[in-house]
Amino acid sequence: MEKEKEYKIQIDPRILELLGPNLYTNIYYVLAELIANAYDADAHNVYIIGNENEIRVEDDGHGMSYSNGDISRYLGVAKVSRTDESDSYTPLGRKKMGRKGIGKLAALSVSSDVYVMTIRDGEKSGFVLTRHPEEGGLLKPIEDDDVKFLCVHGNGTTVIMPKPEYHLHKTVEAVKRNIINIFPLVDSDFKIHIILDGKKDIVISRLDDVFAKSLCAIITLGEEYRYLINKVPNPFKDKPERRERLCVVRPLYSQELKMKDNKGTEKVYNLEIKGWIGAYQSTKGRKKDPNDFPDNFISLYANKKMGEFNILPKVGKNSLNESYVVGQLYIDLFELSELPDMALSNRQGYKSDDPRYIAVINFVRQKLLPAILNMRVTYTNFKNSDIKKKEISIMQKHEDDLKRNVKRFKERASQEISNGVEAAQKSSEPHNIKDIVDTVINENIPFLGIKKKVDESKKRILISQTGKDKNVSDLVYNFLLSNNVPAKVILYSNCDDEVSRIPDDVPIFDYLRDFFVNSYSDQKIYVIFITSKNIMSSFGTMAEIGAAWITRSEHKIININDFRPERPLNVESTWQNTKYEEENGAISMTRLNADLFCSKIEDVCKKLGYTPNNRKENMEKLVSLITIEK
Repeated sequence: MEKEKEYKIQIDPRILELLGPNLYTNIYYVLAELIANAYDADAHNVYIIGNENEIRVEDDGHGMSYSNGDISRYLGVAKVSRTDESDSYTPLGRKKMGRKGIGKLAALSVSSDVYVMTIRDGEKSGFVLTRHPEEGGLLKPIEDDDVKFLCVHGNGTTVIMPKPEYHLHKTVEAVKRNIINIFPLVDSDFKIHIILDGKKDIVISRLDDVFAKSLCAIITLGEEYRYLINKVPNPFKDKPERRERLCVVRPLYSQELKMKDNKGTEKVYNLEIKGWIGAYQSTKGRKKDPNDFPDNFISLYANKKMGEFNILPKVGKNSLNESYVVGQLYIDLFELSELPDMALSNRQGYKSDDPRYIAVINFVRQKLLPAILNMRVTYTNFKNSDIKKKEISIMQKHEDDLKRNVKRFKERASQEISNGVEAAQKSSEPHNIKDIVDTVINENIPFLGIKKKVDESKKRILISQTGKDKNVSDLVYNFLLSNNVPAKVILYSNCDDEVSRIPDDVPIFDYLRDFFVNSYSDQKIYVIFITSKNIMSSFGTMAEIGAAWITRSEHKIININDFRPERPLNVESTWQNTKYEEENGAISMTRLNADLFCSKIEDVCKKLGYTPNNRKENMEKLVSLITIEK
């Protein structure tokens, strides 16, 4: 009689109870681990099958044999699966994704008991992986007759998670979006199928293709990603020079690093970064479900498996434009078998002190992210320059109409007053000169009716600043918006939102002179000066200070660090002081200066006719964005 099969997990059973429900925080990270196992098993198809009572992952890989030791190796939790390049490839020549030997525990994050069934060359095996195995680590076997697949015929493996504690999204589209965010490796040789509640089998498409169609700008790294350029829509077909600035092909990034291998021998390794980074045309309607992964991210992959979903918070400054950024970067050196393993146990990040990780973070922060953010600004300038020029042209027409009407008013009014006074002098009856003047003015006042249009089309607030102080300027801008000031009435030359900028080829000083100095309109522009040591070397800011003095514009001062503003600014009035570290973008204030900041924003809003939030609301918002000094 054939000896009964034993399934013994080679790990202290208590570790399953500790790690099982806590190892992963999201059903899609779990699915990514199971899909990666299928990829390493040389599967060509993986089926994600979901219903209310269970989630099943089934693949047509080579399966596992009990008799030749495959099952024993599978149950060897935390045994390193590869240490050098000789065991880093599958029989099909794929680079192995697994390394730590704990991916099989992923399913225990979803269900306390997980059914694993596998077939290899006709041999069936099955067992129940559980958070609470019996003494000695023994797992409950599944009878061979009960080992059955739903979609696969022949070799393969299925992992069933009954009564799942995490659930898939309700729609196939949502499941597709979230799986492909984490596991982008799909092609004709490796397909991921989605079947929900027994409905039609849907095959996932490549993620980068889908994203490319939503982009306005892209940078590709490496020849294999060059093709994405042609997937990005081109709204400027008649202006090819614009396309060249928005779709940039670069060679892969390469950097030499000295590192010690697993044996302690120091060697020089070549860090290569491939992939792409892009900027969306728009963020509207992208995130379909509140439980979806963020739609702005920069993901890191190694051996085509995701290691960290989003490094954007680490490399960015939380600026408004970063909401448009998306990218996928591939760094296979992260998974080189002869180097120390740098991935965190749950595959949701990397060790931050590893020199490979530091090099990638520095490259993205210093080079790649600023480049794509600048390209996004360029796109919005291209897109809106014609519209804005038209708006300025209309403003100029209104201004010209007003000047012409004022001139007609003067000519007609002076002539009619003169005629009226002359007639009064010839008349024998008494006449009141004031009545004559009032009558003439009332008759000719319609000539000045265009003034309202001129006033309404003007910017009402200027944020005067330098680019080096952008984080503080952004804080002021965002507070104005949150206190009910429309973006269209704010003029902020370094703004991430194009609504508050004027076209690049329209000089700001010409704009201010034409519509605020040489205008017959008496509407002034209110100025908020962001003052710091940087303004002394900024011609533009110094000119704006002079212009504000000449036009007697009201203004507020938000001062940075220990700089002391001087006249002609209104230095007699108390200014607000902010501490700002240019190196890391950190902003801090004392409690008193935080209150003063809110007070100045609220005062500007009231003077311009907008209703600000109350002080408590503004203070709560400010405290959430900056550091309050003790």
